[in-house]
Amino acid sequence: MFLTEKFMQRSLELAKKGAGYVSPNPMVGCVIVHQGQIIGEGYHEKYGENHAEVNAINSVINQELLKESVLYVTLEPCAHYGLTPPCSNLIIEKMIPKVVVGTIDPFDEVAGKGIDMMKNAGIDVQVGLLERECREINKRFFTFHEKKRPYIFLKWAQTADGFIDMERDAELYGQPTWITGIEALIRVHRMRVEEDAIMVGTKTALKDNPSLTVRHVKGKNPVRIVLDNHLRLPHSLKVFDNTTPTLIFNSLKNTSTENLKFIKIIFNNRVPQQVIKELYQLNIQSVIIEGGKQLLESFLESGIWDETYVFVGDKEFHSGVSAPQPPEKLYHFEQLGKDELYIFRNSN
Repeated sequence: MFLTEKFMQRSLELAKKGAGYVSPNPMVGCVIVHQGQIIGEGYHEKYGENHAEVNAINSVINQELLKESVLYVTLEPCAHYGLTPPCSNLIIEKMIPKVVVGTIDPFDEVAGKGIDMMKNAGIDVQVGLLERECREINKRFFTFHEKKRPYIFLKWAQTADGFIDMERDAELYGQPTWITGIEALIRVHRMRVEEDAIMVGTKTALKDNPSLTVRHVKGKNPVRIVLDNHLRLPHSLKVFDNTTPTLIFNSLKNTSTENLKFIKIIFNNRVPQQVIKELYQLNIQSVIIEGGKQLLESFLESGIWDETYVFVGDKEFHSGVSAPQPPEKLYHFEQLGKDELYIFRNSN
């Protein structure tokens, strides 16, 4: 068992290399083993390109060895024609006699069909090796297909004495109030790279004028989302600069212009439910909600969230806008220079 786990662990390591590049597809890693030695490996590198199994099979120099090998893959090989042909067909074609699968694919077009296809072709298929770990790396993908909504991250920074902002008059608008240092900032930008979208409320957009882009690490920008009930935000704000696809949830219109999409909803106590329904329809699998307080609390109160990231700096404001009350059960802690990061998970 230890040897087989080692090969699946390697598949998981490979899968994680696809973070930020394969959504809405899952991250998948694959290794091919012949007589206890890895002879091929690959991962899904970019959405629309070859899947992990194809890259692993193509990497094997002596293709005849495939007929005597075991293929390890973190997620069930696909059984349908999408942007690429079914991986199950290729495995059957190459006459690989044994396949070890980490977890079944929850996507309706697959969902056991790939496993059945391989078994019907006489392949020895084993399912469930390191299943928890294989589901964990694709928690966004599983949440999207099982709960029919994006994976929700709540995120804020607060001072040591519990404030997320000082009281500011309009003349102080336009720049965020920095609470944490560069290590925390880089950590936030790493988050942005890995998620599909990032959302702020009206006041945060107006007061901080954030870009909501990736600047301190390499990677793609998330889709920007702004709540603007009456469409009163000035289009001089950075979120309207047309450099990145941006969604504006409002109560007045449904229209689209270059890189801007206006989505009409009803602004009541069910805003979180309406927003995630629209994001699901747009195939957005994960979103970071960065503020402000009212928006964060609406998601906390609704119970529609998966992880909460609370960055705590060493500054004190003594007064101002108090931070939301974080969940009670701590999941993970990180020290980021002088700052601290507390991560909570929703157990529901």
